[in-house]
Amino acid sequence: MPAKIAIIEDDQAISEMYRFKLEASGYVVETAPNGKLGLTLIEQMRPDLLLLDIRMPEMGGDDMLKKLRECDWAADIKVIVLTNISRDEAPSVLRFLGVDRYIVKAHHTPAQVEDIVREVLHIH
Repeated sequence: MPAKIAIIEDDQAISEMYRFKLEASGYVVETAPNGKLGLTLIEQMRPDLLLLDIRMPEMGGDDMLKKLRECDWAADIKVIVLTNISRDEAPSVLRFLGVDRYIVKAHHTPAQVEDIVREVLHIH
């Protein structure tokens, strides 16, 4: 069964670019434009992995992840933060919320992000 990935990203062009790349590789992918809708999507989808932006309208990625980690069923969901905020500028709370990788979008191609997804999901 293919891995399920939720992309929580407010920039639709970026979200669709990653969706296209990951679906072409056989993943099941759903997207949401902010953390509030992301929580609903994740509850319905129960993904294996999140690609999560930080700065978004309505609810940012850090607040969404904090709420998500309060749910027992969400403790094992892998998280890749995919943002243009440098690690130094990122909310410090992320360190305590089980983030598997932190990626600055501008420094990685979609193919490199896909490689990191495979690595985090232990798919070879």
